[in-house]
Amino acid sequence: MTVGSFAAVDLGASSGRVMVGRFDGGSLSLVQAQRFPNEPVRVRGTLHWDILGLYRGVLDGLAAAGPVDSIGIDTWAVDYGLIDAGGRLLGNPVHYRDERTRVVPERVAAVIPEEKLYAQTGVQKQPFNTIYQLLADPFAAAADRMLLIPDLLAYWLTGVAGAELTNASTTQLLDPRSGEWAGALITSLGIPTGLFPPLRAPGTVIGPADVAGRPQVITVGSHDTASAVVGVPAEGTDFAYISCGTWSLVGVELDQPVLSEESRLANFTNEGGVDGTVRYLRNVMGLWLLQECQRVWGEPDPTGLLRAAADEPALAAVIDVDKPEFLPPGDMPARIAAELAATGQPVPSSPAGYVRCIVDSLALAHRRAIRNAAELSGRTVNVVHVVGGGARNELLCRLTADACGRPVLAGPVEATALGNVLVQARTAGMVDGGLPAMRAVLRETQEIRRYEPRGNEEEWRALESRLWG
Repeated sequence: MTVGSFAAVDLGASSGRVMVGRFDGGSLSLVQAQRFPNEPVRVRGTLHWDILGLYRGVLDGLAAAGPVDSIGIDTWAVDYGLIDAGGRLLGNPVHYRDERTRVVPERVAAVIPEEKLYAQTGVQKQPFNTIYQLLADPFAAAADRMLLIPDLLAYWLTGVAGAELTNASTTQLLDPRSGEWAGALITSLGIPTGLFPPLRAPGTVIGPADVAGRPQVITVGSHDTASAVVGVPAEGTDFAYISCGTWSLVGVELDQPVLSEESRLANFTNEGGVDGTVRYLRNVMGLWLLQECQRVWGEPDPTGLLRAAADEPALAAVIDVDKPEFLPPGDMPARIAAELAATGQPVPSSPAGYVRCIVDSLALAHRRAIRNAAELSGRTVNVVHVVGGGARNELLCRLTADACGRPVLAGPVEATALGNVLVQARTAGMVDGGLPAMRAVLRETQEIRRYEPRGNEEEWRALESRLWG
């Protein structure tokens, strides 16, 4: 029996890891070879990624993984490194939470109105989008190429530069209809067109890695959400997904982008998925709020907090988790308290009360995003799949089912790494077919938990109306 061995390099906002997936055509297993921290560094007022430290972690992880057939890399979106003509890195990549782009969206809107920009790119307005970062970057004029983070790591491993489509689609510089760089838009903003490398689809063999054994590096859904959506064990098309971690990426899978003005005003984005699909979704702030509260309280383990939160009164206080004041690092409990006081709601007296407020508010945001996605796209949603770390959060999954009035299927937790591995396995000829075939493997091999809705629709509707009208 042939067993394929595939290394999934998966970098998140707070840590990175190298996972090894083994697949024999029937069983699929996943083990962690190595985990390493991802700790941003502030230098003279600018927040940077420690990209060389991350690359060192990748190399050490690949060494710990042992012999593998291939390597796939996925990371967060929008951030990048600039290289010169000799392939040298120009400055350390800046973190998307840095404030350097604060006034750039208004500058862009003065050249291209927001409705026209959305019609051309289909991307949700976020102050950290690559389009705004490049215009704030003093190195852009001197660079030879822009490489998004997974593409930069692949370049260092192979010496071959390119841009994987799913991550390129998040930049607000790609035409979602043609799947090509939006050349006219780029030129109109004065961004050098030569910065943008050739595009490559998931499943492309880039070249051998400069590590022991020289396994091939293969493009996967290099935006971690693209790999996570491959890892959704859905059957059919009438589902919504929530890739739940630091962010909640909430949406539906489509064949064509939705570029209407109504979609723009609802702040939905059209991002590329594997096999030419469209991830039509909204970015919801996610468990970031809980993570920042844990940091302030010195409580690294959320288990006890969530257990206590389950005993708190339901829906006693809710916030709009997507308000911009919740985006930067800092004293999250104080910001939540200020928002509740400003809206005339009770301020929690304990960490458990804050956690309950966050989880109730996230479930409400999930409800709103799924309802909007279905209405704007015309897609029927009969079930909601929650994947990623949030699938472990029983309270959040239960409340999301209640809020949405739909069953929630939670798991797999490791959807991103599994999606990464399955694209590699298919490229190696071990999976025959498209997304349905890969998802069938997941349904047969992964643990999935079901939560039935039991909420009060009128109560959720009233809360939704109170927050957003």
